[in-house]
Amino acid sequence: MDEELLAVRVAQLYYEQDKTQDEIGSQLGISRFKAGRMLTQARESGIVRIEVVHPRARLAPLERRLVDRFALTDAVIVRDGVPQAAADYLAQLQPRTLGVSWGRTLDAIAERLPAGWTAGVTVVQINGAMSPRGASDATATIAQRGAGSAVLLPSPAILEQVETKRAIEADRTVADVLALAGTASAYLYSAGVADATSVLVDSGYLTAGDVAELVRRGAVGDVVGRYIDSAGNIVDPDLDARTVGLGLDQLRSATTAIFAVAGSAKHGVARAVVTSGLCSVLVSDEATAHALLEEK
Repeated sequence: MDEELLAVRVAQLYYEQDKTQDEIGSQLGISRFKAGRMLTQARESGIVRIEVVHPRARLAPLERRLVDRFALTDAVIVRDGVPQAAADYLAQLQPRTLGVSWGRTLDAIAERLPAGWTAGVTVVQINGAMSPRGASDATATIAQRGAGSAVLLPSPAILEQVETKRAIEADRTVADVLALAGTASAYLYSAGVADATSVLVDSGYLTAGDVAELVRRGAVGDVVGRYIDSAGNIVDPDLDARTVGLGLDQLRSATTAIFAVAGSAKHGVARAVVTSGLCSVLVSDEATAHALLEEK
């Protein structure tokens, strides 16, 4: 029996028939030490592939490639269940002051954080959210489950006039929240799609026609309410000037900026965020990771 076929036979006996290395050695007429070497050879040559299939298992090879390609601090890649993966990462990180955006993804992450995930965290909202149609309560949920305090930004996300936005940001209450947000030890946010299903459309800030015009001008999605193109640049400076919250430059300069994103509809905006340095940590799904790595 040649070495490759022997490695195959040893692997079958060990993994499929639950034989010990001693039993394999006796059956095949080899020593238990050679049986062990054959098992190592089978793994190294690809005859045997060992895969952890738990839904919360991280895909380490993809994570390493993403960190190397995009100069990230860290990457968390799972097959599915990005909100749970982001919640797990946050609980491991244990930030003292956490700046968060709002939206469906942040709500999903907040709901997956267990009570007691940390102790005494201050969670501050980094972009405006007040709307007559309601807004995300992720900030309060994350803080409550972390035995901490929530600091909300009492302002709409987008205002009609630049002058109004300037006046609101000059208000002491709003200014204090933005100042605190600027000192957060970590940030957690997602991205919105540039179509009629956007949470900014659902919340009444923009119309489907507004978003269609932004797409015509090159928008691939929004980050903390600010629409960007494929290079991570602001698409509409006037709209951006009327948007309340931290600017994109503050996210780019942050030491820990966690970007949670999933789904094929967000591949474009995910690529823009990662390639333009808008995050230092990526939490995403396997399909998005491959889409990012396949881009030339």
